[in-house]
Amino acid sequence: MSVNNLSQEQAKTREEYKKAKFESQQKINVHEKKANGEKAASQKNKRIRIRLIPIWLRLLLLIISILVGVTSGAAVGYGVLGNGKVADIFKESTWTHIRDLVDKRE
Repeated sequence: MSVNNLSQEQAKTREEYKKAKFESQQKINVHEKKANGEKAASQKNKRIRIRLIPIWLRLLLLIISILVGVTSGAAVGYGVLGNGKVADIFKESTWTHIRDLVDKRE
């Protein structure tokens, strides 16, 4: 017995669905070409891409992930490997001390 009792027809694959949609669009386009001419049909065939995640949101997520990565890396490096307090990475004195150590070596 099928899972869907409401409709007994076979489920279509994605390719079959696309093929059927393409054929129906072509039938509609043929009728429109006869009625409206070539220009109206070519404008309707233009594909509009709708992004799932907008570009501005992608950039924002990238910046946030970089900040989280740098912060967690500093916390692990300074707090766990360096035997310091993890909360000290948010203090300015810690970063000036690190900069002084780097500048001193040059």
